Amino acid sequence: MAFSDESLFNISLQSLFIMSPLTFISCQFLTAPYGKHHRKGWGPSISPPLAWFLMESPTLWLTFLIFPLGQNYHNPKAHFLISPYLFHYFHRTVIYPLRQFLKFRRRISHSGFPASIAMMAFGFNLLNAYLQSRWVSHYAEFEGDEWFWWRFSGGLVVFVSGMAMNVRSDMVLLGLKSEGGGYKIPRGGLFEWVSCPNYFGEIVEWAGWALMSGSRVGFAFFVYTCANLVPRAGDNHRWYLEKFGEDYPKDRKAVIPFVY
Repeated sequence: MAFSDESLFNISLQSLFIMSPLTFISCQFLTAPYGKHHRKGWGPSISPPLAWFLMESPTLWLTFLIFPLGQNYHNPKAHFLISPYLFHYFHRTVIYPLRQFLKFRRRISHSGFPASIAMMAFGFNLLNAYLQSRWVSHYAEFEGDEWFWWRFSGGLVVFVSGMAMNVRSDMVLLGLKSEGGGYKIPRGGLFEWVSCPNYFGEIVEWAGWALMSGSRVGFAFFVYTCANLVPRAGDNHRWYLEKFGEDYPKDRKAVIPFVY
């Protein structure tokens, strides 16, 4: 049987579902070595702004390459649906690294982000960008979908709420780092509830995307996001407790308010 795009698409989707439990399990034994967990032994490193730009960039250029090739390219619903996804990744690929660079340009480190981790993230984003963009542009069935605009509107509210949490929390963390003097306890907003509201916001975002898309592809991305970010939030929470001891608020959860 000839290999087809549909075969590639289905294999890629199955791979994403398989990667989720594997990622969750591996994160129980291994903490991603960047940021506050940076350590030697992971090969050469690059500056964090460059790392973020490079590893997130496939979600933009691959989407723009794939999207015009799909049968839904001329359907306005496809363009409405992919827009929030692209907006998130424009922020993550361009605006967030630029903010990092502008805040730390006088003392930015060229050894802060392992290139090996950036390459792993680059590979994941290649896979995920292909799945999300190919599904919206080609495999999604918009005609006769009477629930599309209801699902899109409800999911968009969830998505925008999550992105607002994510961006605001990142700005708080960048602000604390720009002050110098080492790590400080984040305060205000959702930081009063959880140690990693930036992760919580991203989880909420992709829950909104899964609702908007109404697809296995969107749901697979949401599941992977949880499998990746929830354990990392636990690592960050334990780091804060060990770093600040009795000064750290004991009633804060790691990532999901009142739950974990």
